[in-house]
Amino acid sequence: MNAPERLAPTAMPHVLNTYGRLPVALSHGRGCTVWDTEGREYLDGLAGIAVNTLGHAHPRMVAAIADQAGKLIHTSNYYAVPLQEQLAAKLCELSGLTGAFFCNSGLEANEAAIKIARKYGVDRGIEAPEILVFDKAFHGRSLATLSATANPKVQQGFGPLVPGFVRVPLNSLEAIEVVAAQRPGVCAVFLETVQGEGGIHPAQLDFLRGLRALCDRLGWLLMLDEVQCGIGRTGTWFAHQWAGIQPDVMPLAKGLGSGVPIGAVVCGPKAVKVLQPGNHGTTFGGNPLAMRAALETIAVMEDEGLLANAATVGAHLKTALTRELAGLAGVAEIRGAGLMIGIELDRPCGVLLQQALDAGLLMSVTADRVIRLVPPLILTAAEADRLVALLVPLIRAFLGAPVAA
Repeated sequence: MNAPERLAPTAMPHVLNTYGRLPVALSHGRGCTVWDTEGREYLDGLAGIAVNTLGHAHPRMVAAIADQAGKLIHTSNYYAVPLQEQLAAKLCELSGLTGAFFCNSGLEANEAAIKIARKYGVDRGIEAPEILVFDKAFHGRSLATLSATANPKVQQGFGPLVPGFVRVPLNSLEAIEVVAAQRPGVCAVFLETVQGEGGIHPAQLDFLRGLRALCDRLGWLLMLDEVQCGIGRTGTWFAHQWAGIQPDVMPLAKGLGSGVPIGAVVCGPKAVKVLQPGNHGTTFGGNPLAMRAALETIAVMEDEGLLANAATVGAHLKTALTRELAGLAGVAEIRGAGLMIGIELDRPCGVLLQQALDAGLLMSVTADRVIRLVPPLILTAAEADRLVALLVPLIRAFLGAPVAA
């Protein structure tokens, strides 16, 4: 028998080729720093795409997960899971909403929200319910969430798309009023409070307030996707709280478990009883390990003041980036809130991914030309300064290069 072939750490020939991976394999992390299998060190400005709320190897999270793994990891929703009620109660306390359903990811949370909206419409006598969605939106890669998404690149090859979605521009109440007058089957509005994959585009606060009033007037559900922007990332528990409103349906995921897969749909009074036994379910959703991870994440955030840290350090980071990039031709806009910041350039900038990696920084590029920074919420001002020192020279050098034809 031949000895097994020795592969490079980044070689994955038996894994489906669905990602454009960078040539690095990460080994371990501590706080906002990670190391690869070759011993190189990186500042984490990505947090697993807004997932690792507490950074890496937070001692309280490590202890909580180990403790829970020694008790129960999975049981099934055939039985009561007391940790589900504890987490649901906490999310309701933080949001002012009424009840929660637990799943495994943001995609699943958004899929559940779509099902809630459709059944809400059917229960009101609408034969073919429609959901209003927005330009530049991204809600996931299942067939339904893909259909709600506004990215032709991720939709290509997967038609026919699921019907029942009506698309309008973000931050335009006038466009929504036109749809309302023309399409009586609309029963819900579905949007990201801050669009993540679409390029860090926030919904304007007045727009959110107007949308809440419009949904109340028309009897629609207001469904706010807080999968990426929720759980403290913008400096409040949920980004819509800056507008002083409450949604009827709120999908959550990413940062809720600090890396342990979890999704949730938190519902207000108009939506909390829409789904009944047999209408929806999940095998792994709400398992004790994920619930414990989420409860510990929230507890650490409260104890360590991470909402204030996200707001303060995020403002420090954004101010420093604005100062260092001021007047630089090719920088279109720097936007975002808290530790969710996008730097839009005037040209595609995907090459910066490898350049940043070589410089010792993890970040991402989304919507082709937006540098996305979503670091752990434990980021310090000193680490934010280091991030700026690593990133700004790369942007300056990139923009100084000739524009590709």
